[in-house]
Amino acid sequence: MSDTTHDGALATSRPPSDDAGLSAAELARKYGLSVSGARPGLGEYVRQLWGRRHFIMAFSRAKLVAQYSQAKLGQVWQVATPLLNALVYWLIFALILEADRGMPPGVYIPFLVIGIFVFTFTQSSLMAGVRAIPGNLGLVRALHFPRASLPISFSMQQLQQLLYSMIVVVVIVMCFGNFPQPSWLLVVPVLVLQFVFNTGLAMVFARAGSKTPDLAQLMPFVTRTWMYASGVMFSINTMLKDKPQWIADVLQWNPAAIYMDLIRFALIDGYGAENLPPHVWAFAVGWAALIGLGGFVYFWKAEERYGRG
Repeated sequence: MSDTTHDGALATSRPPSDDAGLSAAELARKYGLSVSGARPGLGEYVRQLWGRRHFIMAFSRAKLVAQYSQAKLGQVWQVATPLLNALVYWLIFALILEADRGMPPGVYIPFLVIGIFVFTFTQSSLMAGVRAIPGNLGLVRALHFPRASLPISFSMQQLQQLLYSMIVVVVIVMCFGNFPQPSWLLVVPVLVLQFVFNTGLAMVFARAGSKTPDLAQLMPFVTRTWMYASGVMFSINTMLKDKPQWIADVLQWNPAAIYMDLIRFALIDGYGAENLPPHVWAFAVGWAALIGLGGFVYFWKAEERYGRG
């Protein structure tokens, strides 16, 4: 009897709830609750990324150091690999196929080396982007942070690697009679634009690779085709002089070719403006804005889905 009385007393003393009849969504709005892992607004997302800027830089440096940690020569390989590629392409394209025809003496080797290093920057950023989410699932699932930090940090890693490699590029360029002059300063804005383009491209393929891990197996074939179509080993105008002009225009206006040719123009005395397509700077800025900003928004739209499923 006492238990019944006690329960009744509790029942009569409890105030009626204002939440009765409210749905889960209404209750969440009332008490300011949000879905765990929900995508923030674009402005808030940018602020979160800025707050993680130190993590992005530290993560990219750590990845760069660890990249060749198991090799005896260590970081030497980040310069040796593209140089060996340049040697192979020189043997095949210059000595056998004579792809250097039409160029002044001493221009082809700097032309080739710049092409290999600059294209590798874009190629490596793209490949790192494809693996950004699948290769870091433990980190993605364990910690809450803006997922765009990963492709950005991988692009930053490739930029740091290129900057180290540019020392070798400058030495090779000077060995063939090209010495510092004001045009060399153009390398800075070109690399900034290429970095923005590469980061956007890495984000596009990071989202695609998060749902289709097998994409990483396909991309080497895509990037190899892109390399041959970008004039890394030969002058597009010279090789296609017997073809319709629109074909050369399309190939020259592709972003990889634009950024390579601008750096060649800046560093090589014998590589003049006649080798550049019309409105080259407009295309360089346009590609960076289109792919950089578009890729960022495209990646952000799937923020809450990374690492799930």
